[in-house]
Amino acid sequence: MSPEEVAELIESNLPDARAEVQSARGPEDDHLTATVVSPAFEGETLVDQHDLVYDALGEHMTTDIHALELTTDTPE
Repeated sequence: MSPEEVAELIESNLPDARAEVQSARGPEDDHLTATVVSPAFEGETLVDQHDLVYDALGEHMTTDIHALELTTDTPE
C-alpha cells in the first residue's frame, strides 16, 4: 500500500483530516510515517487520537502496514 493510498484512506475515514504519509525506508516499504491533523482529535488523549487513525485504516494495519510512526494534532 503506497503512502498516498494510506493518506487517502485516513482522510476519507476521519472527518476533516489532513494526512501526510511517507515511506520510512523507501518507496516499496511497509514502514510508514504519518502526520495527521484533524478537529476530531480535540479533547482526546494521545492514545485515543492514535486509535482514531488506526480505526480509519481498519484491517490495513494488520495486512498492508507493518509499522506506522504517527504524529497527531488538532488544527489549532
